[in-house]
Amino acid sequence: MSLGQAHCSRYNIPIMSSAKKIIHCDCDCFYASIEMRDNPELRNKPIAVGGSPERRGVVATCNYEARKFGIHSAMASATARKRCPGLIIIKPDMEKYRFASTQIHAIFQRYTTLIEPLSLDEAYLDVSDCEAFKGSATLIAQAIRDEVRETIGITISAGIAPNKFLAKIASDWNKPDGQFVIKPQDVERFVVDLPVKKLHGVGKVTAARMKRMGIETCGDIRQLDAGQLEEYFGSFGQRLKQLSLGIDERSVQTDRIRKSVSVENTYAEDLPDIEACLKELPNLEQQLATRMARLKGNYRIHKQFVKIKFHDFVQTTVEMISESAVHDNFTSLCQDGFQRGDKPVRLLGLGVRVAPEETFTEEGTEQLAFSLD
Repeated sequence: MSLGQAHCSRYNIPIMSSAKKIIHCDCDCFYASIEMRDNPELRNKPIAVGGSPERRGVVATCNYEARKFGIHSAMASATARKRCPGLIIIKPDMEKYRFASTQIHAIFQRYTTLIEPLSLDEAYLDVSDCEAFKGSATLIAQAIRDEVRETIGITISAGIAPNKFLAKIASDWNKPDGQFVIKPQDVERFVVDLPVKKLHGVGKVTAARMKRMGIETCGDIRQLDAGQLEEYFGSFGQRLKQLSLGIDERSVQTDRIRKSVSVENTYAEDLPDIEACLKELPNLEQQLATRMARLKGNYRIHKQFVKIKFHDFVQTTVEMISESAVHDNFTSLCQDGFQRGDKPVRLLGLGVRVAPEETFTEEGTEQLAFSLD
């Protein structure tokens, strides 16, 4: 039976609509691996890449030695240091990481042009039409991992599957420095016992709610009909049904569409009042202008927003419709957002929502208009 003909026996629903060979490549603790590569003395020591604990920094990533202490990305550096007093925290060197990422993508391109970058250290590859290794996605993934290890000096894990959803799950199955294959004929058996917390879009809150309902695996989701899933989970219910059957029709997108551009700063000392917040806006706007100048493609602004995180970690975002990033609008948004908490601010950010130029029908509006006036 071909993949296009394969069906879930219990539900008579096709598992896939077409034969695809997707590889999800994910570098192992990327930033930390680059730092250990460049300084061998750091190997076998707990290290993290991120901001200073004294300046309310956060962990961007950490190596596996640090993870033994329960340290993870997005954790406050101060908390990480408390969990592991011997933790070595290294300031990020983004230019070095970008260069390594470029080298890795050059290796990907030897096998396929269908590459969807998710971040500097993660990407989907569609190798369905690749002729290398007689079209074996398993051998292609192994070759990529070997070349990254030999030429870049770091390790990469890979997942191989008929679609993006399963490939991403598979890449995490044998980490670090491993790979895992889900063959088309094994999809049904693999997915039925897959914990719901592995599904994209199911966070801790939703997973806990599901557990209270007796839903712990994809097999449990399958017991619910479309109406029940919509009642319990809204529009996400239909997506849950698809994933529970191993279905994911998304193609590998070589041109990622940006939805927003933003910047934010966490301050070593709380901004005590609205006046202090407003004084930070020009610097943030300049950072935003720099980031927008690097944006590739034809995009147009359609909203502005300001993000505020108060000293007690309560967070709010205020936005408005706008065709350009105007200073007065950011000022107004900041004032509105501050009034929601009216207390010291630890983080302040701002940004714009954007969409591809072709999605607009109006004429005469300047693309990515930006004003610091």
